Amino acid sequence: MGLMRLLPRSSGRPPAAVHDPHADAEVSAPEAEPGDDSATEETPTLRVLAFANQKGGVAKTTTTLNLGVAFKERGHRVLVIDLDPQGNLTMSQGMNPDAIERSMFDVLVHRIPISEIIHPAEVDVAVSSIDLAGAELALSSMIGRERALEKALVEVRDRYDFILVDTPPSLGLLTINAFVAATGVIVPVQCEYLSLRGLVQLENTLAMVRENLNPHVQIEGIVPTMYDNRTLHSREAVEILEENFGQLVYKTRIRKTVRYAEAPVKGASLMKYDPSGPAAEAYRELAKEVLDGAQPREHA
Repeated sequence: MGLMRLLPRSSGRPPAAVHDPHADAEVSAPEAEPGDDSATEETPTLRVLAFANQKGGVAKTTTTLNLGVAFKERGHRVLVIDLDPQGNLTMSQGMNPDAIERSMFDVLVHRIPISEIIHPAEVDVAVSSIDLAGAELALSSMIGRERALEKALVEVRDRYDFILVDTPPSLGLLTINAFVAATGVIVPVQCEYLSLRGLVQLENTLAMVRENLNPHVQIEGIVPTMYDNRTLHSREAVEILEENFGQLVYKTRIRKTVRYAEAPVKGASLMKYDPSGPAAEAYRELAKEVLDGAQPREHA
């Protein structure tokens, strides 16, 4: 049975157009007074991007970190948030989640300021620990539990241009918190069939969040990862993505390489571990695409 037959087509669904946070500002912007230079200055707009896929092992953490570092290389202020109890993003910046006393668990459950658990590294990191595994249970009885992350970010919204949230490989309460706080969602998708199937449930979850909690959140882009152009399966998987999701699929292909496994061992991003290598360059190219994504992208 072919892959195309099993993946639902997108016809009949409303377009998942990217929410453009600049659009409303352009409509209501006051006219500049003569001689008023400040009226021509653009106020930076914070973009909160959640990286999600309910399937694990799709390079979600790798994409979150390296895209964040690529943004910083281009002069942006970046915070990455490790919302995964496994703490892989925290470890990828040389920190031991088992030795961390306070983490995102304390931010979400005990409501401590998020600034108290942000550690400076290649980019600023809001760290995770194994305690975060108990966050969903602890949050379940709280009023406004889906908005815990959104409320926590109020403190630091003016300090950053980008906040990137690495979510666990599930569509539970932690991931819902990321969707509620997000201006957009980026989906890393391994170029194989099982990873493609996860997109269907993710879209359904986002539809629920739009209806009840955050009317603006959409899939902003889909990143094909672990791509191997030598295999028919990888090429076919990308063709299916483009058939179903059109221009939401980024042109950059994140190819398979051992560098993705080696860099976290050194507690470094690809930009630091192998700055001139093809893997680092791929994420720099992806960063350009995401920055251009402030313009609406079409959904097939």
